[in-house]
Amino acid sequence: WTNAQDMVDAQKLLGVDIMTPHWEMTFGADRVMEIVENDFKDSIDFVAQNIVDNDWGEQVFPPYVMKEINGVPVAIIGQAFPYTPIANPRFLVPDWSFGIRDDRMQQKVDEARSKGAQVVIVLSHNGMDVDLKMASRVSGIDAIMGGHTHDAVPRPVEVKNSGGVTLVTNAGSNSKFLGVLDLDVTDGKLRDYRYHLLPVFSNLLEADTEMASYIDKVRAPYKDKLDEKLAVTDEVLYRRGNFNGTFDQVICDALMEVQGAAIAFSPGFRWGVSVLPGEAITFDHVMTQTAITYPTVTLNNMTGARIKEVLEDVADNLFNENPY
Repeated sequence: WTNAQDMVDAQKLLGVDIMTPHWEMTFGADRVMEIVENDFKDSIDFVAQNIVDNDWGEQVFPPYVMKEINGVPVAIIGQAFPYTPIANPRFLVPDWSFGIRDDRMQQKVDEARSKGAQVVIVLSHNGMDVDLKMASRVSGIDAIMGGHTHDAVPRPVEVKNSGGVTLVTNAGSNSKFLGVLDLDVTDGKLRDYRYHLLPVFSNLLEADTEMASYIDKVRAPYKDKLDEKLAVTDEVLYRRGNFNGTFDQVICDALMEVQGAAIAFSPGFRWGVSVLPGEAITFDHVMTQTAITYPTVTLNNMTGARIKEVLEDVADNLFNENPY
């Protein structure tokens, strides 16, 4: 409805310093560049070492940014979701190539160190399993602070590699947690760390008045539609499991009911808020679960063999022993 402007302005108001992308790309390359070059100018660093143009293999965005934090030079390297053109429609980013790019990551780590970085952090959208493998193959990264798989990791996994140890963390989803990493750096060397996965008890914290009024303002034109009550749930509706969740089931049941299909597939996004028993399901809840930038429902004839292929392909994405 706002072509991402609601989230862009909220992000600036929140005070985000640095980001790396995934779903942003589904607004299309032109819109991404418009936001990065205008809205984010002089406020948010948009970093991604693994996005290059198809023609020349040149960096599309800065690979990293150097920040002095409490007197310590820190390099923060971006790792965008490597499978963006596979997991999302290719036509949205036709001229850009993604991928994991371990070799390029190693180059950027070495380059940042040569420019005086005493600490190197990777801001990653790989997903936890891919981060763990990357940490074993690339040396010189102090910590990977990751996203994508929405895992709430209570303490960092210490991964050994040829250069020492890399910490790997994920901090859940939907702002349920804040990952806080404190590093003790003495004489240019990382000596120790403390990590806290802080739960955000939003019902116990006083709302920020400026942000609350912004949210009210941006939702105002759509409020009547969002508040529309569609049904009341008898059980907890959620989308979190690797196989399915109760909200997934509602979506699939609805697809079969409306389209007259014998079987239904819905992407297992594992996002959105939960709805508690006895609570009204609003249009807002439905939007939370389904409002992607290219929403299409199609009715197709498929053989049993094809359905098996689809299911095995999806399972392979999640459960292959090699996360790459």
